[in-house]
Amino acid sequence: MAFEIVSESITLPSGDGSMAAHLVRPQAPGDHPGVVVAFEIFGLTAHIRDVAERIARLGYTVIVPDFYHRAGTGIDFTDDPDGRRKGLELSGRLTREGAVEDIRAAVDHLRAGGAPSVGMVGFSFGGHLAYLGATQFDLAATAVFYAGWLGSGDIGLGRPEPTLGLTEGIAEHGGRLAFFVGDEDHAVPAADREAIAARLAEAGVRHEVTVYPGVAHGFFCDVRDTYRKEAADDAWLRVQELFAAELPQRG
Repeated sequence: MAFEIVSESITLPSGDGSMAAHLVRPQAPGDHPGVVVAFEIFGLTAHIRDVAERIARLGYTVIVPDFYHRAGTGIDFTDDPDGRRKGLELSGRLTREGAVEDIRAAVDHLRAGGAPSVGMVGFSFGGHLAYLGATQFDLAATAVFYAGWLGSGDIGLGRPEPTLGLTEGIAEHGGRLAFFVGDEDHAVPAADREAIAARLAEAGVRHEVTVYPGVAHGFFCDVRDTYRKEAADDAWLRVQELFAAELPQRG
């Protein structure tokens, strides 16, 4: 069943200020489960809005926080050298404290709107945000796509200690996490993949790590040349199964 959807721009309180967000929800009334979507370094792009709509059509209320709101509004970089440089700069400046405030604002809004359960999905930099969110909040299901820097302090999200060191928080909240990555991903090399899988297992997190042979970074984005349909379709099916199992619809 595909739900008819509606979308709108909303403003949420976050920390000592406010944050814009993109909200997409089923048109049908009801207490739909909620999903927070975290974007790549390029910001709130048309691709990320499309992902939010795809999830909403499955029957979820979806929020895409504007994690770049401290630097401006409506930031949407193109995938070219200049856009990548700007995106890396902004993503590197987002602090863990600021990110946690933003995720909290989105989760609180979903729960206040009647969501009986909340999950999260993120891509690349957003995958790191989703992993972080799962360590801090009661997220029933988290889908992490090719998250970089989890084991390092190279960006603000990874300080004061690497985000991977917070993995026990996912188990404490009882959440389930699915990690998707290609075996040719420059941002998540084999050593990092092994460290992530080992940490999840050691912490007792319910998890699955899916590695796609011959696939590089960014394989889920269907508007870039890194897109790999077979891997993307398989991952999308697994995300749907994850959410159906852990974020069940009411009624």
